[in-house]
Amino acid sequence: SAGLSADPNTFARYRTIELIHARWALLGALGIITPELLAKNGVPFSEDGAVWFKAGAEIFKEGGLNYLGNPNLIHAQSILATLAVQVIVMGAAEGFRANGEAPGVEGLDTLYPGGPFDPLGLADDPDTFAELKVKEIKNGRLAMFSCFGFFVQAIVTGKGPITNLQDHLADPGVNNAFASATKFVPSP
Repeated sequence: SAGLSADPNTFARYRTIELIHARWALLGALGIITPELLAKNGVPFSEDGAVWFKAGAEIFKEGGLNYLGNPNLIHAQSILATLAVQVIVMGAAEGFRANGEAPGVEGLDTLYPGGPFDPLGLADDPDTFAELKVKEIKNGRLAMFSCFGFFVQAIVTGKGPITNLQDHLADPGVNNAFASATKFVPSP
């Protein structure tokens, strides 16, 4: 039969790609909502620093970017140094993932390594592990869709997801997708 999963090797490759994208989306969704939630609960951010699509520009401001508003934590002032650290750390992580081994850790599964990467022993029971794999991919698919929604909200409203939610809950008849969509309808 024809289709995206007709060939077992292609199916395995697509599954790997989907799982990696799902994990990134899970982290991304968390990273999108966390600064805004922290700012709403008293953690100091600059005026625009708590909105996910404006947070990266903080590094170019005078004094750089302070993690959680505290210069004693991570104090990033150079985009080049930040980029270099990310390339090195992500290169090492992706090298491990692609090869299935790192110094002192060999022969692990590239998608579900277990061992030292499972300190809570969640993969010890095969039935529980199979259930957790299904939960991970389902939540990852939801996170990918959520990130897409966050992107569209940012383009349409220019606000973060928590602010959009609060606006909608305050006045659902005015702050909704249909009201926002009418901004893009050509006038007669």
